[in-house]
Amino acid sequence: MRVYEAIVKGLEDIGVRAAFGGAGENAAGLMLALRDSRQIRPIITRHEQAASFMACGYAMYTNKLGFCFATAGPGAFNLFSGLAMAMSDSYPVLAVSGYANRKWQGWGSLNETSGLNGTPDSRAMFAATTKRSFLLTSAADTWDVLEEAVNIAFEGRPGPVHIHVPGDLSQPDVEVGEERRIRLAVAPVQPDPARVEEIASVLADALTNGRRVVALVGFGAIRSGAGAEVKRLIERFQIPLLTTLDGKGIVSESHPLSVGVFADSGHASAWKAFREADVVLCVGNSLNQHATFDYRRDLFNGKTLIHVNISETEFHKAYKPHYTLRSDARPAVAALVEALDKRVGEVTPVTIDGRDYEARHIPHVTGNIHPGKLAQAIGRMLPERAILLADAGAHLAWLGYFVELEEGQHFRKAGSFGPMAGHVNGALGVQVAHPDRTIVVGCGDGCYSLSGFELMTAVEHDLPVIWVIFDDEQFKLIKLYQLSEYRESGLVEFRNPDFAAYARACGADGHRVETLEEFEDAFRGALGSGRPTVIDARITRWAVPHYSPSPDGVIAGLVEALEERLRDD
Repeated sequence: MRVYEAIVKGLEDIGVRAAFGGAGENAAGLMLALRDSRQIRPIITRHEQAASFMACGYAMYTNKLGFCFATAGPGAFNLFSGLAMAMSDSYPVLAVSGYANRKWQGWGSLNETSGLNGTPDSRAMFAATTKRSFLLTSAADTWDVLEEAVNIAFEGRPGPVHIHVPGDLSQPDVEVGEERRIRLAVAPVQPDPARVEEIASVLADALTNGRRVVALVGFGAIRSGAGAEVKRLIERFQIPLLTTLDGKGIVSESHPLSVGVFADSGHASAWKAFREADVVLCVGNSLNQHATFDYRRDLFNGKTLIHVNISETEFHKAYKPHYTLRSDARPAVAALVEALDKRVGEVTPVTIDGRDYEARHIPHVTGNIHPGKLAQAIGRMLPERAILLADAGAHLAWLGYFVELEEGQHFRKAGSFGPMAGHVNGALGVQVAHPDRTIVVGCGDGCYSLSGFELMTAVEHDLPVIWVIFDDEQFKLIKLYQLSEYRESGLVEFRNPDFAAYARACGADGHRVETLEEFEDAFRGALGSGRPTVIDARITRWAVPHYSPSPDGVIAGLVEALEERLRDD
């Protein structure tokens, strides 16, 4: 068995069922091995960066490894953005890339990345964007290296790993030796019972003495499958539920205890509940920039912070918790509920203030579709168990604010690495992993323009992803930032093609809409078509997303910003 055949066989052993990659000479043997696999579906992308994003999408809501590959040199380097996204967003991903023939190292051969004599150093670069990068030095080590790599990918906080395969080891006459099965043996991160008891005592004391407790829940809880446990926690102990943008839908957002999204572009109802809280129980979130109002220093002043996370490093960042519990979210919340149940009797039902995003009036703005109303329409029409993805841009704020998810639906934004087009392409990997679910991408025209050519990949493989383009022919967030910081803007406007015509030229369905009614008709048709679809929605430029630099509210945030500017001046 050859090296690449062994890698494919090992991936089959651990349940990988899709491979995303770019064609190339150094990947030729892998492409042939994937062609002959009866279990793994190979998808050759138009660009390797898209393959890395698709691997992230495949791993996003599964317990499976995302797998991507590329040839040596520039093809391999195109994987970096997706691997960085896997690192920041906690996706178990394996990348395999070619590596120039080692006997020519330092000679400047084609695609050489040894770091010798003026060549790029791919080993250092992959080491910097993964949990660990390997250089295969002997064909006989293939099984051992692959097994170690995939276990590292799943260990603790999941993330990306990488294997270089030198050209001299991928030749047809090189054999790996005796075949063996790859073992995936990662123990779940369970909570320390003593820590559970300590935290349960703190929470019980707060609940029985009338101190206000809120739960702030993030994507880690969704990835852990902790929805039922979180629901039990908030219902049994009447704890208001706040979520990060990526925690949306952990419990239905129409649930009486769901307060909304806590973020700088979140809901005033969530900000109010947080301000009034005495104890904040954070579960499965990293307390990153936009969820903390740019790491606001006084955010937790006067509050007891309890942080539950799978990674110890999350406890040593911007905020120092009073109590920590290192654990996967699902067993942690289950253990806390059990421990609290013994300490706390019946709890008086709490009353939650109305959700501002339900009642908030969207004024008519002259011109094209209001993006808030577009987001509301998407949320209203989103099917059961649908997955809604948002890329980096102003559209993310509109979707996060106005879409209300029901139980079983999911929402995901590009994480703290924040690549534009990460989900424009990653959606294909999500669709491959979940062929029975509707996948919708809300994206800006800038995001789609970066890599919309992967629409051809969706057409070729019958992947019925729906892309809704928020089209206003400008980089809206950049423009708003320029105006806020410099009081002027520039180089943020551009011309778009007819995206709908492009989609039809690719063999997909395409619709250009200029009214909300036209959008609803097009979206309804796309949901029923079972075909890749692009909806080019012309939105007004005159709408600004709901935003505050302060959890005290928009007005307070504006006053703070004005005071800071006056001090600077």
